[in-house]
Amino acid sequence: MGERTLKVLAVDDDMINLKLLKTMLKKSSRVHEVIEAKNGADAVAMLKTQPDIDIVLLDIIMPVMGGIEVLKVVRADSTLQNMPIIVLTTDETKKAEALECGANGFLMKPIRERDVIEKIEQLIF
Repeated sequence: MGERTLKVLAVDDDMINLKLLKTMLKKSSRVHEVIEAKNGADAVAMLKTQPDIDIVLLDIIMPVMGGIEVLKVVRADSTLQNMPIIVLTTDETKKAEALECGANGFLMKPIRERDVIEKIEQLIF
C-alpha cells in the first residue's frame, strides 16, 4: 500500500491567499486534494459533510465566522473535536487565544511552503 495522502481544507477569505496555499500544498507528495472555504461558516459546513478531510488550515480574521469561532464550534462537536487545525494569521496577538481554543498549530503570514508542510507532517505523520 502507498504512502498516506491528505485531503486539506484551506480556509481564507482572501482569494490570493487561498491560491497560494493551494499551490504550496499541491507540491507536497503528502497532499492529494485541497478544498477551499471562503469563511468559517462554510468551513464548518464542509467539515460536517466531508468526513474525509484530514486537516484544516484556518485563517483567523474572516467575515461571517472568524477562525476563533470556528475553533470553538469544532472543538465542541464530538465528531470533529480531534480534527487537526493549523491557524494562519498576520496578527501575533491572536496566537494565545487560538491555542487556548484548540488550535494544534500556528503559522504567521506570510507563510513559507516549507513551514506549512513541516507543520502538517508534525501533526499527521
